Amino acid sequence: MTGDDEVAVVDGVPSGVRAVYGPDDLSSVPAFGGGFINFGYWDGIPLDRPLTADDRVRSERNLYRRVLGALSGGRPRGLAVEVGCGLGLGCALALEECAFAAVTGVDIHPDQLDRARRANAELLASSPDRLRFVRGAAERLPLPDGSFDHLYSVEAAQHFRDLRAFAGEAARVLRPGGRVAVASFFVPERRGDAAPELARRLDSFQSGLDVAHPLPELTGALTDAGLAGVRAESLGERVWPGFDRFLAGVDLPATWPRNFLGAYRDGLLDYYLVTATRPPAA
Repeated sequence: MTGDDEVAVVDGVPSGVRAVYGPDDLSSVPAFGGGFINFGYWDGIPLDRPLTADDRVRSERNLYRRVLGALSGGRPRGLAVEVGCGLGLGCALALEECAFAAVTGVDIHPDQLDRARRANAELLASSPDRLRFVRGAAERLPLPDGSFDHLYSVEAAQHFRDLRAFAGEAARVLRPGGRVAVASFFVPERRGDAAPELARRLDSFQSGLDVAHPLPELTGALTDAGLAGVRAESLGERVWPGFDRFLAGVDLPATWPRNFLGAYRDGLLDYYLVTATRPPAA
């Protein structure tokens, strides 16, 4: 684990995560429009004009589409699980656009699961066999061995405390030939100054909400867990400038979120899409 080993954990939930995704309800913050909670993938959205709330939601949906498209040549099928599903809007998008047989959303925070069930009440009622939400940690997934064709996670891995345990769980719950796709922000390489410098610039790292995981920590853990074809693609140039451009037009209660772009430009942080495959059975 990298960074905040001393962060308090109550009922399985780190203290920073408990507050932000509980009573503070990060999905209600203007910077995260539409109920999605991610920085967005701004490819195809013009940044040379004022950005709207519709642009913001489009960017967030686009990030899910980018991740889901990486699972299986753009046409994923079978059973999928989203780790760190939040309000479950990405699960709904996956069902609507990607023809999964069913999607399971896993989140560690009970408040988020309550919100997910409310936000997706109609879909849960009409298709009870295609969508479900369960509580669990990324490091201890409450799921059977070899039960999913795809596992994905969108902007949640920065909260995971043990990437090695997560990688092991991903390998365990995937069927042979199954795919994993993880999108989040990481320190590009192992460097001793990254965690303290990110904590100085960004409150989410200082509070312990986000962990300064080096990218090799995740890619190495996936390889060690027996997954093959591990690949990391930088999405930073299509994430950070657009997000910062949108923030420039938002009345923020604090200015520190605009330091993400600077951290990226200075090489302290980047946004990645990491993919891997569980090898087929011999």
